[in-house]
Amino acid sequence: MTETPRRPAALRRAKALPPWSLLAVGAVAGGLLGGTYGVLKPPAYTATAYVVAVPTEKSDPASALGFAQAYGRVATQLAVLGDAQVWAGVPVKTLQQSVQTATSPDAPMVSITATSSRADLAADMANAVSRSLTQHAKSSKSATNVELQQFARAVRPTGPSSVSPAVTGLVGASAGGLLGGLLLLVRPKRGREDEAARPAAVPGPAFAADAHGAL
Repeated sequence: MTETPRRPAALRRAKALPPWSLLAVGAVAGGLLGGTYGVLKPPAYTATAYVVAVPTEKSDPASALGFAQAYGRVATQLAVLGDAQVWAGVPVKTLQQSVQTATSPDAPMVSITATSSRADLAADMANAVSRSLTQHAKSSKSATNVELQQFARAVRPTGPSSVSPAVTGLVGASAGGLLGGLLLLVRPKRGREDEAARPAAVPGPAFAADAHGAL
């Protein structure tokens, strides 16, 4: 007679828990992890400078718009960042990782955004890149007939742009609750497995009267 293998203790305990407990545990654990991450992660500050392409008398607004798109692509190249690192006081690698540019299909304008754990450094990096970009555009003004001018300087941000610990906690709680719901779906059912684990009933001996009547 073969013995039914004993189930792991963890599996038996998991099956004994009420269904809502997985959702609650997942949400609480995710909220704690998300809130802790938001507290421990250093804040990030973002500053943005704007430059605008202006056509000369020998050019037109359409050409200025096209060159603005081109300047937006070269703003993060080594030729521009090599001069910007002197004014920003940070290595080129830091500028490559922290500075992003964006252009508009409707306006000849380039936005230069820098992100840093220091508010003053974020503004310094954005202004340094915009200054270097305008200098490079000025050197080729006679060939492009487009001048790049500073439209707005980056100012020191007054608050971080990164999400608060409360938000990361809510995100973590939502993710934990979702994970708990998935575990609830794959949680073993109690009915069929318990019935299968029970040994088959062996019929008892027949009563003497029944046996006599059968004869």
